[in-house]
Order: sequence, then C-alpha cells, then structure tokens
Amino acid sequence: MIGYLCKYVPVEIFAGFNEEIVQIMPNVETYSQAEDKIHMNTCAFIKAILQDFVDHDYDGIILSNCCDSNKRLYDVLKDEYPDKFIYFIDIPRKTNESAIHLYTSQIKQLIDNYSHYSHKTFNMKAFNNYIQCHQTTFQSPNEDYDISIGLVGARCHQSVYNLLENLNVHIAYDLTCTHVSRNFMLDEINLENYAKALLEQLPCMRMVDNHQRLEIINQNKVDGLLYHTVKFCDNYSYEYASLQHSTSIPILKVETDSAKQCEGQIRTRVEAFIEQLKAKKNITHTIQRKRDDKMYILGIDSGSTSTNAVIMNEKKEIVAFDIVRTGAKSGDSALKAKENVLNKANLKENDIDYIVSTGYGRVSIPFANKNVTEISCHGKGAVYFNENVRTILDIGGQDSKAIALNEKGDVESFVMNDKCAAGTGRFLEMMARTLEVDISEMGPMSLKWHKDIKISSMCSVFAESEVISLIAQNHEKSDIDHGIHNAIASKAVGLMKRVGISGECMMSGGVAHNIGVVKAVEEQIGQKLYICDEPEIVGAVGAALFGYEELSK
Repeated sequence: MIGYLCKYVPVEIFAGFNEEIVQIMPNVETYSQAEDKIHMNTCAFIKAILQDFVDHDYDGIILSNCCDSNKRLYDVLKDEYPDKFIYFIDIPRKTNESAIHLYTSQIKQLIDNYSHYSHKTFNMKAFNNYIQCHQTTFQSPNEDYDISIGLVGARCHQSVYNLLENLNVHIAYDLTCTHVSRNFMLDEINLENYAKALLEQLPCMRMVDNHQRLEIINQNKVDGLLYHTVKFCDNYSYEYASLQHSTSIPILKVETDSAKQCEGQIRTRVEAFIEQLKAKKNITHTIQRKRDDKMYILGIDSGSTSTNAVIMNEKKEIVAFDIVRTGAKSGDSALKAKENVLNKANLKENDIDYIVSTGYGRVSIPFANKNVTEISCHGKGAVYFNENVRTILDIGGQDSKAIALNEKGDVESFVMNDKCAAGTGRFLEMMARTLEVDISEMGPMSLKWHKDIKISSMCSVFAESEVISLIAQNHEKSDIDHGIHNAIASKAVGLMKRVGISGECMMSGGVAHNIGVVKAVEEQIGQKLYICDEPEIVGAVGAALFGYEELSK
C-alpha cells in the first residue's frame, strides 16, 4: 500500500503496477513517535503524517514540493525507512506547455523508479482501463439541505465532512486539498494528456495562477465559508486575510492539528457557525407538542466544571434550576442534574415536553431531544436576562468566549480560546492552589491590593512558575492576586475586541462570580458588566429557550 498527500500526485500510475494507493488522512492520538523523529514545531499535518506512517504498514509514500515541511518529511522517512519506497516528485506550479512537458517527464521517471524498486513492469493498458473506468459525468447535488457553504483552505479530515453532512449542510464547492474529484475526461489517454489533466485541476493556492479560486467564491452563492487551516502553517493565513477583505460572506476560520483531541473544539465552532447561518435564514423544524395547556422544557448545559439544568414553562418562566459539579462522566452528571431539577420543580420525567443539551458534553447526553452549541445558547440566555445585551464574555472552566449578538439574541460573530487553559476557571483554580487560598477568596482578596504587579505569562505552567517566584520575593498575596486578575482580564478583553464591543456587555460562566475578574474587565472596557443572579445557568436557559421555540412553532 502506497500513501500520498497532494492532489497533483499521479497516483493513477500505480494502477499500471496493480498496486493499492491511498490518500493519507491522519487523525492520530498523539505525536509521541513523530516528535522523536522530527522537530515538535513542524507543521502539525506533517507530524501527523509521520505518526500515521509509523502506526500503519505502508509500503511507501509519494511526497511533493508543496512546502519545506514536505521536504523535511521526505528526509526523515528516507533515513528511517531505507527499504521502503519514499519518493519525492517535483510538481510544476504552472499549466503551460513547458510545465506539462516537464511533468510528463517527471511521471515517466516515477514509473522507471517504481519499476526498479518493485521489479514490476508498468502496464499501460491497465492504466488506461483504470482512467476509463473512473470517467464519470457530473451529477447535480441534492438540494434538500438547510445551509450551503464553501469549504476553503488546507486539507480537512473526513470527520469535518461527516459533521457537515450530519448538520444537513451542502458543500457547494471544496477548494481544499482533499476530496477533490479525480475523474479526468481525456479524449486520448496518454501520459502527456494525463499530466495536463493533473495540472489543470482546480488550482491550489500554491499554483502560480490561482485566480480561479476567488472566481469560484465570487460566482457561487453560499450562506457561509468554512476556512480550514493547519497548526504551524502560515501559508493559508494570507488567503484567509485576503478573503476577509474581498468578500462579505460570513466566514469561520478553524485550525486543526490532525489529532483526535481537537475534534470537540472543531465541532463546537462549526456547529455554532451553522446555527448562526440558520438563524439568519430563520430555519427551524417544527415538532409536535404533548399537550396544549402546559409546557415544560429542560435545558442542560454540560460544562467541564459544572453541569447546569433549567426547567422553563410555557410562559418562559424559570420553574427550577440546579447546578452540580461535573464528574468524570458528563452523562452521569447530566442525569444527576436532571433528577435534582425535577425534584425541585415537583415534576416527573414524563412531564417534560422537550430536552435540549448544550456545552462540551452535549453529545454525551442520550436523553436530550436536541443539542445546540453553548455559543448559541449563551446568546439566547443573555437576551432573556437583559434584552439590551449585545456583547457577551463567557469564561468557563476550560475555555473563554466572546460573542456578539443582534437584537434578537442571534449570534453575529464569536471567537473562542479553547486551545489552552489560560484565563479560564481551571487557570484560577491552579493559581488559588499556588497562593494556598480557597478559590472563593481570590476575588475579594484581589481588591485589597497596594502594589501593581504584572503577570507577564498567561500560560498556566509558566504563570504558576512566575507566581511562585513572586511569592519567594515576599510580595503580598493580594498584590499577586490582583496581577493575576488583570492578566485574565486583558486576555478576555482581547477576545471581546475581536468581535467588537457594542451595546451592553454581559459576563456569564462560573468566573463571573469572581469580583476581582469582573472589576478588572470593567476597568479595561470602561463600562459596567451586566451579571445575572446565577451566571452559570445562562447557557442552560438558552438551551431551554431553543426548546421553547421548537415547541411554539
């Protein structure tokens, strides 16, 4: 089995050798072995390819001159696996006659090299048959979908495509390196025509003439753009920045590292974006109510630190709510929160008409009728408590979000910090342990500061070391605490500025209980934050409101 990465690689050639060839789509658990062989700050996709190659029994791989990271991967694999077919092909970045002639010679050289390596003879007839069998006519897409998007940027893993399909999203065009049709319609099948067809595919951004990409975006009407990038790869940032200025289409940028751990982050971002687009088109699906007089909806927000449940009635009144600590299993915590809130409301499970889950654990709640991202739910919940709120800062246990709303409470834009614990509830818990105080004391203590201390690092590990050094220098705990809160506020306000601070601002999430963080944010934005009595239940209230809207149609 031979692996390949680039769509310009002449993989059909291997049909002439009766060899299996697959496009490598890595989705690895860790880079443990890859980082022993290549620098840890190498492009995340290349590290994942190396890890995938180590984990699976490939006979070889075909690499191309896409970037320096590919060349580095070639050197490492060639050194580590001298007995395997590790091949590097130089793909022209033009489509003129000279480039086609050059690439034809490159393909012939590949054939000669593999013949020498495998001791097999290339069968031109088998190659021709393969090309003929894969020539298909264009089929119109199924139009029974809610949202249409354009997929742009770097290669996506299959999980992204599966997610979009489950969300009933139509991909109008795919300008990434993956899932590109290789159905070449050749009048006469020979190597030169084949080389020409390869080079004349929809151009990637590394081709000299790639204006066709922007033409496709401008000429095809879609609801939004999903721009996918790879961690440690700067190339796509230029195209993304250009698109931001050249099109008015809503665009979401997601960055992945080809590791399974990032799937939850990607799901939240993509689902929230699709919910945002659906809200703009006013897309809803009606359901049948159990009865006409009473209505009870349960909203459950399964977060990393707490699981919050709210029961709302037909008047959109909160009947009861409950907050429990999220344990090792989010599903168990959700069951406990549901039981508690039902008892508080003096209701039975069959009294509940509809259940909506939200939060990172939303997909692990099997008894929910529907799940909605916490981003959309916090929007609904915020406007429920204060209809004038237009900007939300939500700092939870493991992430921070800034959300911009319109007057209906629909999400206009959002940004998230979900790749590290900096500035989150977990960060505060770590700092409290380091200062040897209870986390509930952190807020009041920070207000007693006298000396303005700057915490230079927001990385949880480095900040902890910095705080330990400040303690050793005999600084007052209140001064250090004040510096910690200012650092958290600076990071949070940075998120808010990215979505644009407008209208009244609200803070939700468990950290909103910390008066030190609240004061620090207020000083930096120059206005008071609206905080409801129970800021932890804003997401659960929003989830219940989504259920209410479904039942009220």
